[in-house]
Amino acid sequence: MGTFSYFPHTEDDIRQMLDRIGVERLEDLYGDVPAGFIHKGDYNLPDAMSEQQVRDFFEGLAAKNTRLKVFAGAGAYDHYTPAVIPYITSRSEFLTAYTPYQAEISQGTLRYIFEYQSMICEMTGMDISNASMYDGPTAAAEAVRMAVACTKKKTRVLLSETLLPNVVKVIETYSRFSGTPLGFIKAENGQTSLESLKAELAAGDVAGIIVPALNRYGIIENFEGFADAVHETKGVVIEYCDPSALAVIKTPGEWGFDIAVGDGQPLGIPLCYGGPYVGFMACREDYVRKMPGRIVGQTTDAEGRRCFVLTLQAREQHIRREKATSNICSNESLMALYVTVYMSLMGPKGLKKVNCLSYGGAHYLHDELLKTGKFEEVFDRPFLKEFVLKPLVPAEKLQQKLLDAGFFGALSTPEGYVSFCVTEKRSKAEIDAIVAVVKEV
Repeated sequence: MGTFSYFPHTEDDIRQMLDRIGVERLEDLYGDVPAGFIHKGDYNLPDAMSEQQVRDFFEGLAAKNTRLKVFAGAGAYDHYTPAVIPYITSRSEFLTAYTPYQAEISQGTLRYIFEYQSMICEMTGMDISNASMYDGPTAAAEAVRMAVACTKKKTRVLLSETLLPNVVKVIETYSRFSGTPLGFIKAENGQTSLESLKAELAAGDVAGIIVPALNRYGIIENFEGFADAVHETKGVVIEYCDPSALAVIKTPGEWGFDIAVGDGQPLGIPLCYGGPYVGFMACREDYVRKMPGRIVGQTTDAEGRRCFVLTLQAREQHIRREKATSNICSNESLMALYVTVYMSLMGPKGLKKVNCLSYGGAHYLHDELLKTGKFEEVFDRPFLKEFVLKPLVPAEKLQQKLLDAGFFGALSTPEGYVSFCVTEKRSKAEIDAIVAVVKEV
């Protein structure tokens, strides 16, 4: 034990435990494992390195990466991360506070989850938020299951054709194994068609629908009449949202929708090979009992002081798993803290400024790209920070030219379009530079 002084158990501790269970040696605990499966030689591990050597090693790996200026979106956005966030999230009362199941030693964690829920409700216009989920697509898939649970006798859920492809694929995977039939609402001129929705509702058995606030073409969708049409058939409406954009566009609550889901990544979480991100889910109070995950509430302790506790979680997740709305009860707690700090720092004015800058940059790039003669307009619809154009040059050639110049953009769509995205991080000089590269294609 001297070699591993950080192990908590002494030789005497181990001996007492072995005596208690009637075993002579630790090796006897593996008596049922065939001898041929037990490694007896030395482990093939590299030699130990000093701290400086480790730093040099990883800096060498990092140097192999090519850093690009991001002009792409498709569900993951290169927004600015305030420098203070990593400092605050590393504070011990947040980072190392224990799981929220034990309120007496986890007030830091419970506090920020409560604040997170409150901010998500304010942004979405919903009544209740859970304590976060893995990412946007899985939150959407859970909401589809939730819609079926809320309506009981209905089984089918309709997906808009304008949802992001990765969101659709995750929903399809979940639904295949949960036995939920799916249908699709057709798109018309880049937007979810109300007429197609009404036709599907007339066919019957629709538990709910899921539509995007900002769709895969970047268009800000108009949902006039959607809530009334679905509610007339006793179904629920789910909106997949970019939470950052909710600072300036109509919220799910304002549309009269029932459930809001999406990915919190645009709220200051840096792009990093696809994660970690954080999914959010909020709903009207009527459906709180069908919501997966946890909800943290505010109360007072025995001395009347403000404190926080877990107030609701689905017991079926623990004791009746076959009847559970969801078997996801873990949350992306650290990332929920990340976006909570971001929202606290930015506030309503800061989030509006982010969107104003993104809007201005995206529309400037859109107009300048059309002037090059290399593209055609596809949809004459309002967009915020992301848009698609039809390329008049080979997309592969365009993408390679941009990569060679240090830009990541012009993502291909299944229809043969290319998409661009501009956030507040992109300067006019950078936009002019990418336009200059396009002119050379």
